[in-house]
Amino acid sequence: MKKTKTCTIEHSKITVDGNLIFESKSNIFPEFAKEAYKNAELNYPKFHKMDNLSKLAFLSAEMILKEDEDHSRTALVFANRSSSLDTDFKYQESINSQENYFPSPAVFVYTLPNICVGEISIKHKMQTENAFFVLDDFDENFLNDYAEQILQSEKADKVLCGWVELFQENYKAFVYLLTL
Repeated sequence: MKKTKTCTIEHSKITVDGNLIFESKSNIFPEFAKEAYKNAELNYPKFHKMDNLSKLAFLSAEMILKEDEDHSRTALVFANRSSSLDTDFKYQESINSQENYFPSPAVFVYTLPNICVGEISIKHKMQTENAFFVLDDFDENFLNDYAEQILQSEKADKVLCGWVELFQENYKAFVYLLTL
């Protein structure tokens, strides 16, 4: 398998193939994500409604996937440690809130970690496999083995793999594209 492109997002910086392409002065993830979205000149209004984990995954994917290419045969294999815990806490707060009669369905939608791969799939019209694993640590061999099975089965031509971890203000994305 060949790793054709990589993207890392952490510490308010985005690097693609080791080259810094964006840096923010903000250490607060929502502010950083908004600035990065604007800087990349993305046009996807649903971005602003996503939870932070989905924004992190979406931004990292956008740095790798070209807008004008057909991604219908690109699979997604992502993982992290915290699942959707960051959003789960926000949802619990909406349940506990005395101001709300009902918990927020807009937040509830994001209480599954695989929603972030769904957002990427919808944007790029992907029609193949996707998986989201919750692991103790980033395990590139596991992700690559899983991706290789998908590629060898010919269910996809490419696999976007990655680690997208976000909990409170700690976040890191390392995403890469694999081909045979």
